[in-house]
Amino acid sequence: MKRLTVGIIGAGPAGIAAGVECKAKGINRVFLFEKGTKFCSTIRRLYPANKRVDKDYKGITVINEGICSFETETKEEFLQRMKKYIQDYDIQVEYNLEINGLEKKGDDYILKAGTFHIAEAHIVIIATGIFDRPKKPSYPIPEEVKERVFFELPKELPHGEKILIVGGGNTAAELACLLAGKCDVYLSYRRPQFFRINEENLKELEKRKEDIKFFLGSEIKALEAHNGAVKVLFNDGHSESFSKIFYCLGGSTPKIFLEKMGISFSDNKPVIDEFGESNLERVFLIGDIAVKRGSIMFAFNSAHRAVKRMLEKYPNIQLL
Repeated sequence: MKRLTVGIIGAGPAGIAAGVECKAKGINRVFLFEKGTKFCSTIRRLYPANKRVDKDYKGITVINEGICSFETETKEEFLQRMKKYIQDYDIQVEYNLEINGLEKKGDDYILKAGTFHIAEAHIVIIATGIFDRPKKPSYPIPEEVKERVFFELPKELPHGEKILIVGGGNTAAELACLLAGKCDVYLSYRRPQFFRINEENLKELEKRKEDIKFFLGSEIKALEAHNGAVKVLFNDGHSESFSKIFYCLGGSTPKIFLEKMGISFSDNKPVIDEFGESNLERVFLIGDIAVKRGSIMFAFNSAHRAVKRMLEKYPNIQLL
């Protein structure tokens, strides 16, 4: 488990800028965790080739406050700029790893990915953005079963129930391992074998193979309500009923993600101070997840303010 001074969740513009600000201020043991395979994954996904990345968003000019800045340029130029920041400041990033939980440990926080303790950090900066939304299947979810179908982990996990988990990525594997032994767990994946799951999760699935039933190479055709449960109709003609279904197809809703970590909300917005610090001491929110503005320059500036505040309020972090 990594021992960090600052753990940063998300490697988009805000997360990278936070890493740059930390390294420039002499803070050691700074690490970014990104669930995608590359940095700035939202820009890569949502911006077509050669699309203009605007410095002034919706006509609002934001004055640069910190190190990271840019002028209006193409998507490719902007990504090259961010790559250079990562290289020039020796920013350490671990990709394909989704941090989805925090656990307090003394004056530090444990960063968790499902059941795994990934790192212990004195300060946590959450910079995940707001654009991810849970992906849903192509077939409709009947109104009668919607309360039994989930696209996010609920605050309270089920116990003693028959559960179907749909998906072939790390989130699906981690949830299956988390519920194994507590529920009757089934894991459905459309491919005949896993190929997007990291080695640690594959090992954990192997350890729990007696407690998890695998439906590999299975396609779901439809869902139906049946005796207070959800009946799943598979393409091969097989059908089976479950008390709950969890779809782990990618994407996450920021509010549920933050509430699971213990972040307070008011009027549907996270409670933070002017520097982005939340109700959890030494846990900062920056970028769009803190204030929905859509401006990359705002994301850069929020990273600068958060790190500046960290040094003022917690000056010992430069000694860690």
